[in-house]
Amino acid sequence: MQPDVVRQVKSNPKYHDLVAKRSAFGWTLAVVMLVIYYGFILVIAYSPTSLAAKVGAGATMSIGMPLGVAIIVSAFLLTGIYVARANSEFDRLTHEIVEAVK
Repeated sequence: MQPDVVRQVKSNPKYHDLVAKRSAFGWTLAVVMLVIYYGFILVIAYSPTSLAAKVGAGATMSIGMPLGVAIIVSAFLLTGIYVARANSEFDRLTHEIVEAVK
């Protein structure tokens, strides 16, 4: 990019809005995922017997297995949430910034 175009983009208030919103949303989702993951690790460390409990009477599967799958699924869901917002709000703001620079 040419220096004057970069200067125009960086001086655009919508650019600052985009950067702030995208950063805050990304950090929020990262913290949510870390809480989910490290919460699971803390349960494994401090209360492993609670994860060893069976799903139901006569069941062979412990509650830890579906909980582990739920953690993996939550990562996919959080990624989908980010992509959905990026494709709508963040792309719209990016397009408005590009149009303003033209």
